[in-house]
Amino acid sequence: MTRYLLGVDVGTTAIKAAVFDKEGAEIGSHTEEYTLLTPRAGRVELDADTYISTFSLAVRRVLQEASVSADDLVALGLSAQGETFVCLDADNEPIERAIVWMDNRATAESDEIERHFGRPTIHATTGQVAMDAIWPASKILWLKRHEPEVFERTAKFALLKDYLVYRFTGRLVSEDSLLCSTILWDINTRQYWPQMLDYLGITTEQLPEIARQGEIIGSLSTAAAADLGLPTGLPVSVGALDQACGALGVGNAVPGIFSESTGSALTSVTIVDQLALDPSGRVPCFPAAIPGQYMLHNFSTGGMVMRWYRDHFCTSETQIEELCGINAYYLIDQQVHQVEPGCDGLVVLPHLQGSGPPDLDPYARGVVFGLTLAHKKQHLSRGIMEGVAMVLRRMIDSTTRLGVHVAEIISLSGGSKSDAWCQIKSDATQLPVRTLHGAGSAACRGAALIAGVGAGMWDSAVPIARSAVELDRSFEPRLENAEIYDQLFARYMTLQESLKPLLQPAADFH
Repeated sequence: MTRYLLGVDVGTTAIKAAVFDKEGAEIGSHTEEYTLLTPRAGRVELDADTYISTFSLAVRRVLQEASVSADDLVALGLSAQGETFVCLDADNEPIERAIVWMDNRATAESDEIERHFGRPTIHATTGQVAMDAIWPASKILWLKRHEPEVFERTAKFALLKDYLVYRFTGRLVSEDSLLCSTILWDINTRQYWPQMLDYLGITTEQLPEIARQGEIIGSLSTAAAADLGLPTGLPVSVGALDQACGALGVGNAVPGIFSESTGSALTSVTIVDQLALDPSGRVPCFPAAIPGQYMLHNFSTGGMVMRWYRDHFCTSETQIEELCGINAYYLIDQQVHQVEPGCDGLVVLPHLQGSGPPDLDPYARGVVFGLTLAHKKQHLSRGIMEGVAMVLRRMIDSTTRLGVHVAEIISLSGGSKSDAWCQIKSDATQLPVRTLHGAGSAACRGAALIAGVGAGMWDSAVPIARSAVELDRSFEPRLENAEIYDQLFARYMTLQESLKPLLQPAADFH
C-alpha cells in the first residue's frame, strides 16, 4: 500500500496543504487565501477561527484534488509563520483575535525591553540581534499596559502553530525554531528565559511545553479528524518555523547553500552546523528544521509590498484575472519588462511594516523617491521589485561578512514564479538565481519530511530533501547591469539611512 505524508504551511496570507510520497515527491497541493485585518495603523490581526476553517478547507481540497485517501497518510506535519500568537483563557479558548507577526503596535514596549536588557544580552540569549515590535515579548508587555483585562484573563500565550497543534491533539506544544523569536526562550539552554518572564510578569505555566522540531507529539482527536476529513489517531508532528521548513524543502539542509523566499515576507536562510552569533549584531541565528542545526536567517516585510500593490493599485489586472484567467502578477511582469533597469531614477524602499535584519528598524516605512512626470505605472511595478532586490542584496552582504560563501541563490515562494523579478535579483546581486521544481511547496515538504522522520519513515530528512527537488529555471547575472545596480544600491542605502531621523517620531502616532 502506498503511504503518503501531509504537510501544511500556515502562511501570513494563505494556508497551503501538499501531499508527498515516500521519495519526497509532491503528489498534489492546494492553497486557500485569507485577508488580514488592519483595524488601525500598526495593527494586524485575524480571527483564530479563520485559521482553523481555512486549514480544514485546504486539507480537504488537496486530498480531493490529489486523489489520495486520507487513510493512506502516515503523519501530518506543520509549518507556520513565526511570532503570530493567540491569548487563551482558562478553557484554552481565544480571548481576542490573533495578533499577526507584522503587527507593530508595541514599538514603545520593544524599546523599553531593549533598554532594560541591552542588545548584547538579548542577542546572546535568544539569537535575535535586537528587540523588535513584532516579537511576542513586546506585545505581551503592550497587552499588560494597554489591555490589562486581556492580560489578566490570559491563561496561555500560544503561538499560532502551537494553538493549531492544541486544536488537533489536545496538547499545547511548541519547539525551538519557533520559540527563539518570541524573546521568551533561551537558545542556549532550550528553556524559557526566566529573567524575561519575570520582567513581563508571566510564568512558564502560561507557555507551551517544549519539543524538538518535527517531533510527533500526539495524534489527531476525533473532533479534529472530523473537521479536517482525516482519520482519528493520525500522528501529528509539532513541525517547525516556515522558513526552516522551506529551506529544508528545497534541499538547503547542509552548509554552503543560500536560499531566499519572497512571499509575504522576504527572507534568506543559510545553514550552519553550530550556534553562530554575529559579532556585529546584525544577522540573527535560529534553530533549523533539523534538531542540532542552525540557520543564519534574515527577514523583512518587504515581500508583502507586491501583494499590497496588486490589491490596491492593479484593479484592471485583477479584473482581467477574474474574467480571462490571466494571472494578475503575470500582467505586472509584462509591465516590468517595459522599463529599463534603474527605473529612470525611481527608488522604492519596501518597508511597509518596518524593516528586519540586517537593518532592523521598526520605524522604517515604505518610500517612493524620485518620481517625475516621466514615470508611469510600469515604473512603480519595476521599482517595487528592484527595492525588494536591494533588501536581498543587503542580506547577502551581511551573510558573506560572516565568512559564508554564497555562489548562487535558490529562489522560492511566490516571487520565484516571476521571471522579471528573478532576473532583477540576479542582476542586482551579480549571482545566478535558480528556481526548483516544486519549490512553491517547499515549506510543506520540509514539514512533511521532518514529520516522516518523527514517524519512523527515515532516519534523516537530509538525503530525501536533497534528492526530492530538481532545477527548474536559471537566471544568470547580466554584467552590463552591474554598475546600474551598484549605483541604485548606494542610493538605496543613503536614502534609508537619511530618512531615519524623520521616521523615528512616527511611533508617536500609533
